[in-house]
Amino acid sequence: MNSQNHHSLSSNALTRLLGVEVPIVLAPFGGLSSVELTARVSELGGLGSCGLYGYDADRILRTAEELRAATSRPFSFNLWLPTGTERDPEPDEYARAVEAVRPLFAEVGMEVPDAPARFLPPFEEQLQAALDARPAALSFVFGVPGRDILEAAHERGIVVIGSATTVDEAVALEQGGVDAIVATGAEAAGHKVAFLEPAERSLVGLFALVPQVRDAVDVPVIAAGGIADRRGVRAAFALEADGVQIGTAFLHTKESAANDAHRAAIEATPAHGSVLTRAMSGRLSRGASNLAVRTIEQADAIAPFPAQNWLTGRFRAAAGAQGKGELQSLWLGQASRLATLQTADAVFEELAAGLPS
Repeated sequence: MNSQNHHSLSSNALTRLLGVEVPIVLAPFGGLSSVELTARVSELGGLGSCGLYGYDADRILRTAEELRAATSRPFSFNLWLPTGTERDPEPDEYARAVEAVRPLFAEVGMEVPDAPARFLPPFEEQLQAALDARPAALSFVFGVPGRDILEAAHERGIVVIGSATTVDEAVALEQGGVDAIVATGAEAAGHKVAFLEPAERSLVGLFALVPQVRDAVDVPVIAAGGIADRRGVRAAFALEADGVQIGTAFLHTKESAANDAHRAAIEATPAHGSVLTRAMSGRLSRGASNLAVRTIEQADAIAPFPAQNWLTGRFRAAAGAQGKGELQSLWLGQASRLATLQTADAVFEELAAGLPS
């Protein structure tokens, strides 16, 4: 395909699609999204995003109401597609995982709770609520949304965004009919959202990924991973991205749902200091190493996703309330030390300074 025209469109192909003024997208944080931060990024002219991981239908609809009360601007919701690998653990497998985390529960003064009837709300329930909420955009990770999903979204005027960690995934997403693609570099914080190959074999850096995705697809491309200031934004547009998605820099701000221990980890973790681990959720994720990660990895007893995520989520919530960073999921990307600004407004202004004029 011919990509020579893309750079001239880079500051508006995406904004026209989304109905926003600035091609800056807030990364959706599964479990760490806040209405305040999502609304603020939208108010500033970007696309605020809210991760719906673990939300039931009532909470999704309530979140949409809260966002509409806080901003009249477009915002995005994010869902995790079922991959077919989700399963309940075998009893002995779960028992081993429980024993591995028992000392971590003791650290926060808790007993290990009994397993729930289900570890996650049904995807169909989440999807219907997200469609009923009618956000400006609905983004998906871990796969290609089905044609039925695309049709239902488009009928409601919802833009559909997919996430790719490789060029092959970007091509699959475009062929599947998505409206825009987030090219997610291996530098990015949080879960590695690969779906065609195992995550360990899909770790492509952003500098290699963006231009190859740009050459392979015609839909707008949003660069994500390792971008935290105007220099990263400038580089992404030089690579012919149409927009940028920013996680860690916004996660560090006071408007995010991260706590002080998490912010301290963002400030302290060097580029080579983040780890890729399955310890916290059962799926490969990038964050700071801490006591919880090391304890679980040494025990070598990790339940499958989503059971592991539910299990660690019980002590992580208590640790968050107690300010114990050693027992939390400290998601952060490789550019975390560049994430120094304290407010969403300051981060947005810094990023916007790197946009093509």
